[in-house]
Amino acid sequence: MPNDVESKLLIVDDLPENLLALEGLVRGHGRLVYKAQSAEEALGLMLAHEFALAILDVQMPGMNGFELAELMRGTERTRHIPIIFVSAAGREMDYAFKGYESGAVDFLQKPLDPHVVASKVNVFVELYRHKKALRREMEAMAKLHREQEALVEQLQCTQRELERAVRMRDDFMSMVSHELRTPLNTLYLETQVRKLHLSKGNTVHFGPDRLPAMIERDQRQIQSMVRLIDDMLDVTRLRSGSLTIQPKPTDLAALARAVVENLAQQAEAAGCTVSLHAPAHVPGNWDEFRIEQVVTNLLTNALRYGGGQPVKIEVRTAGGAAELSVRDHGMGIAPEDQQRIFEQFERTEASRGKAAGLGLGLYITRQIVLAHGGQIDLQSAAGAGATFRVRLPLVGAPPVPAAPAPEPAAQMARQPEQQE
Repeated sequence: MPNDVESKLLIVDDLPENLLALEGLVRGHGRLVYKAQSAEEALGLMLAHEFALAILDVQMPGMNGFELAELMRGTERTRHIPIIFVSAAGREMDYAFKGYESGAVDFLQKPLDPHVVASKVNVFVELYRHKKALRREMEAMAKLHREQEALVEQLQCTQRELERAVRMRDDFMSMVSHELRTPLNTLYLETQVRKLHLSKGNTVHFGPDRLPAMIERDQRQIQSMVRLIDDMLDVTRLRSGSLTIQPKPTDLAALARAVVENLAQQAEAAGCTVSLHAPAHVPGNWDEFRIEQVVTNLLTNALRYGGGQPVKIEVRTAGGAAELSVRDHGMGIAPEDQQRIFEQFERTEASRGKAAGLGLGLYITRQIVLAHGGQIDLQSAAGAGATFRVRLPLVGAPPVPAAPAPEPAAQMARQPEQQE
């Protein structure tokens, strides 16, 4: 409300008795009266305070009231302060005309009429209070408008995120259906062929020389399905915060050697040679199962997208941390895709035609590394291969409550997700 706005008044006169008399006339509730005995002192006060009204004596030694008004009108901070001139000079001096010409809103002759002074001051104080109250309301409205704009922007952002989530869900369901359908169709066709052979009594197709290859094909298709389901379970655990890390003494060098040995057949099928450079031991305190998952994911990516070129793995210690790097010489990853591929269900267009998958492997890998207090980065360019580098603190993550144990089939058949 206007009445709660404090008003400051400035009175300027070189005579102290005149200042005291004028102060008595203009003082009132919610008003602060500032006094100055010279134009210079008045300017200093006006630069420090915002005044609702200035009452200036015309005849002062040094700079007079008219000259002070000219300076006020030439300064942005003081140009809008209403000015009332006071003078004891006769009307023949034509001071009133000169005062109005200097920008005054009124001119009073001494001796002053108390009622006239009070009435005029009241008018300007009320105008000032209303102006301040209006400005405050406008500022509040502007703030409210900004808040509404921010809220609208937030709602629009939320809507875009929801739309993206719906698209991701639909794409995810489509990908899962497609990825699970492929191994299931293969198993189904294999079953139908075997059933046909059995119906015709062709038991030669189930002889000891063919049975191992048949079992291996079945296992490969089952492992592919388990891998997809396992990755989906990991993502669910990550979202719910139940994917926990259980550190224990682990040798990263030995673990890397075991992964290379386990994937030897896959490397041979991809036409890649894998070289491992590691010291005898790189001990640390990590979740062995999860770090093995990281190494397996990165090496499998290199084999899938390495174009049959050599793959190099290096394990070492540096700066109080263990480092694992996996380098391939394949298709590489463009700079604009290098951050995106660490997100859920994200893959580069080039990788989609290379291998099947849901685009979860690198997301899971990064989350496991971050849960250990480590970091993972990528150096690559399109057509120039890729190097994934993982740094793990040697101390590892603090022990946490055990996560739900993976299903036995999942533990047996866990395989990594593809790159991107």
